[in-house]
Amino acid sequence: MITPLLALYIVQSENIVVAKIKTYPVDEFYFPELSYQYQLDSSLFHKAINGYHELANKNLLQKTNIITIIDFTKSANQKRLWTIDLCEQKVLFHELVAHGRNTGEEFAADFSNKEGSYQSSIGFYVTGEIYDGKHEQSLKLHGVEKGFNNNAFDRGIVIHGADYVSEEFILNNGRLGRSHGCPAVSLDINGELIKTLAEGSCLLIYYPDKSYLKKSKFFN
Repeated sequence: MITPLLALYIVQSENIVVAKIKTYPVDEFYFPELSYQYQLDSSLFHKAINGYHELANKNLLQKTNIITIIDFTKSANQKRLWTIDLCEQKVLFHELVAHGRNTGEEFAADFSNKEGSYQSSIGFYVTGEIYDGKHEQSLKLHGVEKGFNNNAFDRGIVIHGADYVSEEFILNNGRLGRSHGCPAVSLDINGELIKTLAEGSCLLIYYPDKSYLKKSKFFN
C-alpha cells in the first residue's frame, strides 16, 4: 500500500489566501537523481516522507513543499544535508553540516536531549523563526520527539552558519569542525538556506540509534 503524501498549494483570490490540499503517492516524489547524483539513501527518503506525512496530518507544517534531511550515518566530510522541493522534485541544497563536538569526531555516534551535553539531537523537527543571534542569522528549531529532541528549543539548538563548516577546514584539519550541538552549515549558504526552511517546514536529523528506532512514533 502506498502512503499518500499531502502537498499544500496556496492560491490567492483578491485579498483571500486559500489553502488547497492535494494528495499524491509518496513514490511519485522519489526521483532517481536523489540516489545516483546526490547520494541520498532511498529508504531514508521514504522514512522521512512518512514522518513528514504524520506532521502534515497534524497540521504542524506550514511550508509543506519543503523537506530537509540530515543523515548522520555519513562522514562529516561528506555532504549529508539535503533540502528538497517536493512539488518541483528538485534538490535545492546539498551541503556539509556539522554535528555536536561530543557526538563524535568525523563520524557521529552519541546523541543527547540534555542541556550542556554538546551533543546533537536526532529526530523530526519543525522549523521556526529566523533571528539574529551570536552566530548572526540563525533558524530556531522545534523538536517534536519527546525524549530525543523536545528540549532542542530550550537548549538553543538552531541552524546557523560557521567558519568551521567548509572544504578548506576539512583540508586543514582532516575533518569538519564541530558545534555545541547545532546542525551548523557553511557561512556561504546559511542565509539562503534558513530563509528557504523557515516558518514551518519539516526537518529530519537521522541516525539509526536502537533506542530511537524502537521508541520513535515516526518509525513504528
